[in-house]
Amino acid sequence: MSDLVEPTDPTPSPPQAVPATISQRIDSLDVLRGFAVLGIFVMNIQTFAMFSHTYFNPTHYGMWDGVDYYVWYLSHVLADQKFMTIFSLLFGAGIVLFTSRKEEIGKSARAFHYRRMGWLIAFGLFHGYLIWEGDILFLYGVCGLWVYLLRNVRPSRLLVVGLLVLAIGSGLAMMSGLSSPYWPEESRESFIQDSWQPPPESLAEATSAYGNGTFWEQVKHRAPLTLVWQTFVLFFWGVWRAGGLMLVGMALYKLGVVSAGRSIKTYASMIALGALAGIPVVIYGIQEKFAHDWEPFYSFFVATQYNYWASLLVSGAYIGAVMLVCKTDALRHLVRPFAAAGRMAFSNYIAQSLVGSFIFYGTGLGYYNEIGRVGQIVIVVSVWIVQLIVSPIWLKHFRFGPLEWVWRSLTYKQRQSFRI
Repeated sequence: MSDLVEPTDPTPSPPQAVPATISQRIDSLDVLRGFAVLGIFVMNIQTFAMFSHTYFNPTHYGMWDGVDYYVWYLSHVLADQKFMTIFSLLFGAGIVLFTSRKEEIGKSARAFHYRRMGWLIAFGLFHGYLIWEGDILFLYGVCGLWVYLLRNVRPSRLLVVGLLVLAIGSGLAMMSGLSSPYWPEESRESFIQDSWQPPPESLAEATSAYGNGTFWEQVKHRAPLTLVWQTFVLFFWGVWRAGGLMLVGMALYKLGVVSAGRSIKTYASMIALGALAGIPVVIYGIQEKFAHDWEPFYSFFVATQYNYWASLLVSGAYIGAVMLVCKTDALRHLVRPFAAAGRMAFSNYIAQSLVGSFIFYGTGLGYYNEIGRVGQIVIVVSVWIVQLIVSPIWLKHFRFGPLEWVWRSLTYKQRQSFRI
């Protein structure tokens, strides 16, 4: 994330807004961001490799037996919504960090922040329509427009408001699931065919577009899906989930939680809470889906609420573990590659999308619907290794990742220094 710092030029010229230098970054935030950008690919790869509805209904289309089943199970328990949660928390923390450094030099952060969010929305549109419909940048940019207004609220209130905003999204899903028996039959059938169990002709159309189609055939198929994600899903789920988490992230940053500023006991408690309460609740949610035979409306709207809330605890456990490592001098060298990956999180995120589209889409290798969940994890781990190796090497020669540099230059309306 771009940060603002006071310039070191001793001349009496007015303070100028510039990106943070390497020494002024908070290492724990970079490490945590790097951990999150790698982890999120565990879930994102599924919607490159297979029909997107299998993300919610893995029982409908293959790759569900033997080891593939256990890969799905562990991915759901340990990854689904957990890394998106961490990213959202860090995005909120980044807004506070970005704006506070600007305000420290007596400047208003508003213009910089909204220009920054505007360009992020533009990147999200590009990513969503031309590369992958699962884009998260557009959502973050939209949420960033309104959570900014609450950045100066004290931490206790931010936590309460953030949880209330999260509860709105949860409540909407619960009401949808509980009211589903009273939906018009055509609406129920439309939901099942669009989101839960598409008919064979829809699956064939997706395979033709992604597995064998040209780039523009993929764009044509992707466009309506992206539009739904960036409109209906955004207002039904996204602004409440991501926005609420950003507010919580602002509070956690102010409280020193995500900057390794709390005690070892605090972080150990977070790990224990995630392991002893968070994970069991997520597992119980899976059992509920099986107990209801994966009934579409209960599974999609109601049973998902176990993971919706418990993912906060599991994410908290991850944060606690990362912070403990950052606070332990003997272990800090182990996370330096993660810090580098975190400083290039934007570039690494888009690079993962490019890798996914190249491997699975017809414009590349065309393995759409041909690689099971085990194979997907092999690809994920391979990408992790490459990004953990390449990111530190890149940052030895350049101040920013390539997309971070573009974003900063656009935010500040001037070309930023790139090479070290």
